[in-house]
Amino acid sequence: MVRSTESQVSRRGFLRLSGMAVGAVALAPTLAACGDGGKANGGAKASGDLKLPTYKAFEGFTPDLPGAESGLEPGFLQFPENAIASVQGVPLKSSVTALTETFATPPPPMGSNQMWQALNQAIGGDLKLTIGTDPGYPEKFATLLASDSLPDLMWLPPNQGIPNIGPMLEAKFQDLTTYLSGDAVLEYPNLAALKPASWRTAVVNGKIWGAPIPSTPFGQVMMGNPKTWAKVGGLQCETADEFFAKCKELTRGTNYALEPAIVNMLHMFGEWFGAPTSWRVNQDRSLTHLYETDNYKAAVEYAAKLWAAKVFYPDLNLADATPKTVNGQIAAQVTVGPRATADFRVLDPSLFVETMIPFGHDGKAKPVYDMGYGTVGFTPFKKTDEGRIRELLALINYLSAPFGTKEYLQKNFGTAGQQYTVDAKKNPVLTQAGNQQAPGLVSALQIMTSPESVIFNPAFPEDTKKIHATEQELLKYAMRNPTAGTYSDTSSKVGPKLTAAFRDTIVDIVTGRQKIAAYDEALRRWKSGGGDKMRGEFEAVLPSSVPVTQS
Repeated sequence: MVRSTESQVSRRGFLRLSGMAVGAVALAPTLAACGDGGKANGGAKASGDLKLPTYKAFEGFTPDLPGAESGLEPGFLQFPENAIASVQGVPLKSSVTALTETFATPPPPMGSNQMWQALNQAIGGDLKLTIGTDPGYPEKFATLLASDSLPDLMWLPPNQGIPNIGPMLEAKFQDLTTYLSGDAVLEYPNLAALKPASWRTAVVNGKIWGAPIPSTPFGQVMMGNPKTWAKVGGLQCETADEFFAKCKELTRGTNYALEPAIVNMLHMFGEWFGAPTSWRVNQDRSLTHLYETDNYKAAVEYAAKLWAAKVFYPDLNLADATPKTVNGQIAAQVTVGPRATADFRVLDPSLFVETMIPFGHDGKAKPVYDMGYGTVGFTPFKKTDEGRIRELLALINYLSAPFGTKEYLQKNFGTAGQQYTVDAKKNPVLTQAGNQQAPGLVSALQIMTSPESVIFNPAFPEDTKKIHATEQELLKYAMRNPTAGTYSDTSSKVGPKLTAAFRDTIVDIVTGRQKIAAYDEALRRWKSGGGDKMRGEFEAVLPSSVPVTQS
């Protein structure tokens, strides 16, 4: 079976990177690295005034299913038969050191990994990777940051709690604005093919600090096993009451309707009740947080009703519901984006899981769909001279090669006849050696550098068509976090702690350990502990181009 390379990165990993770790909802960016950083006024204005890299789309191949600026991903039914080169010559003259993370089993080391060695030959020097794992990456990052010898490249995640990003970048890393702003980026065509929305996430203090790492622009979705939901008329619903009734009917014996990741499920319910994506922009340009809305509180009460009906799988420590969804023991779970169906295909090639399309809780209200962050951070360079900067940019340009290119094949599948072969339709298929050497290495490389995302699972071309259609349906209700690309110092410092405390109360309410009255007290603590201050800081830098939230 041909596997899309993204499926080699774990579901938990992508949930975490998109700001939605299992048991979490996506909130406003908590790091300066997620947008403007450092200065509450000057930094925000500088970031707004910055000339982003000129966008020049890669035109080597025409997708079978076109993408769109709205976030719709292009779809390919098979890998282009004749891969083309996107770079000229080798980028490196010497070895490069880098810190990154893998969400797969760590790969065999470079000395015994032929795929890694072949990549080194293709790029002209040894790429010496220090590969962290989840959990523990922030600690590894901090240890290296405190040392006297930084690696050349250090992947900076968008939401793993690394503090004081703005000052850290200014002190330790290279400002790349001169090399990437405006038409300067055209010297690196694969970087120019990254969209402006992706680049905004690599801007801090009005400067560009690295190439962004695009991921699926779609956030969390609820997915269900259609074989299971067929017993109750299908997964799609028109009202919350209808969904509740179906969940009750599906819960029998050791079978349960819903996975136990309560806050992820609550995120889905919030969409049905019209809760905003992190913040709501009011007519007077003030901001109202998700937690402050009646919509979200109603979703919490609805989740508590479902819990009382015992439709959630009872083990709150369940790490991954995917196997149980495949075998029917759990009917629905939350994952990231409709492309995640590939993860279920790996376990059961006969199964195409269905994505729930948001609906109004009462059949009348307008639902929302919370779009994802769209990138998994960026990779800054340590301070160095111009020659080395250009060498490292050439390397990142190589590793960001778009889908369909020779460089993409080398990075993601290795060498033909060794790590992969091709099937009857010329699609790359990992060999036994490739399955040993590739996953951990590919995951680490994808986390550090990436082109814009595509839909590609050639073993199941009909899946690509269905996913493309599903994305179009989700985009009808799309809402994006209005503060994305801006910065709040308070959010950076105390946001994660405040969020964790509020979630603890929410879980207690849903599971019946506390009454709904505890919600208001938890909200008061959130506001006084920093929530109100965050609001003011975000309001001060909210771009005028951000529209008022439609109710």
